[in-house]
Amino acid sequence: MKRFKPDLEAQWQVLGGSAHSQAAVMSISPGDHEGGPRNRHRGKDQWLYVVSGNGRAIVEGHEVPLEPGTLLLVEANERHEVRAEGDAPLRTLNFYAPPEY
Repeated sequence: MKRFKPDLEAQWQVLGGSAHSQAAVMSISPGDHEGGPRNRHRGKDQWLYVVSGNGRAIVEGHEVPLEPGTLLLVEANERHEVRAEGDAPLRTLNFYAPPEY
């Protein structure tokens, strides 16, 4: 068993994981973004849970609104970008299977 306490203020922090999965936190400043048209995780799924803030994910050209409580699965090899919109940072808890970082 492993226990982690995420620092939701961190811009990027890998919390830890196992041989099969990994958890991380990400914070994107308003108007900023992570990823882009070439960004993808080869052979790895990414689950993204929105803790706070608002934004938009662009996955394989499809736009998905992000708000607190949204859980988004970016499947292995899908190109994606995450954008923060509004006045507050977009804070997410991410899970990768298998581990990415």
